[in-house]
Amino acid sequence: MSIRLLIADDHPLIRAGLPIMLEGSGIEIVGNLGSAESAEAQYAELKPDVILMDVRMPDDDGLLALDRIRQKDPAVKVVMFSAWDNMTFVARAVALGALDYVLKSSSRDEIITSIKNAAAGIDEPVGKDFKRIQLLMNRIKRMEPVDGTRLSPRELQVATNIALGLSNREIGFSMGISVETVKEHVQNVLRKIPATDRTAAAVWVIKQGLMDV
Repeated sequence: MSIRLLIADDHPLIRAGLPIMLEGSGIEIVGNLGSAESAEAQYAELKPDVILMDVRMPDDDGLLALDRIRQKDPAVKVVMFSAWDNMTFVARAVALGALDYVLKSSSRDEIITSIKNAAAGIDEPVGKDFKRIQLLMNRIKRMEPVDGTRLSPRELQVATNIALGLSNREIGFSMGISVETVKEHVQNVLRKIPATDRTAAAVWVIKQGLMDV
């Protein structure tokens, strides 16, 4: 049985090229759409096995679209597809439940493997930074206080997620806590470490060596 794929990408050349690239791969394109909004609107009707979602589109942020679709269907399988080799985007994708983050410069085999792994529920992402960020986030969830600081384990976890560039909502999603609780932890972090804003907090986390996997 073929894998049903929904593509959401605003670049006409990408949408024209992917069907050619995927010929003979066992992947059937059931939708080839130019916006995140249209993917959200047609997802339930098209019932794809996997969504290949562009990260940056003029009408919307593909990562925010991922978030909204997952709120409706937590079991949805999404591979983020991007020209941007950006750690913050990768971290957001991991936090929001994407199964991979594949660059548009990837080979045909890599793109097909990513889609097939996602469809099969195999946790073997192709994206070069995706697994590293997954491991880092798993380690963040187990963090203990750092010597010389008064941060609680939860506050340390929040501070490290801030350094990854996550929003309060994304931090809450990845840690399983409410946005209100995240906001409270953020305020506590900024009071307890030498930082007056999120950027300074991120610098502090990096200087503490907490971003190494």
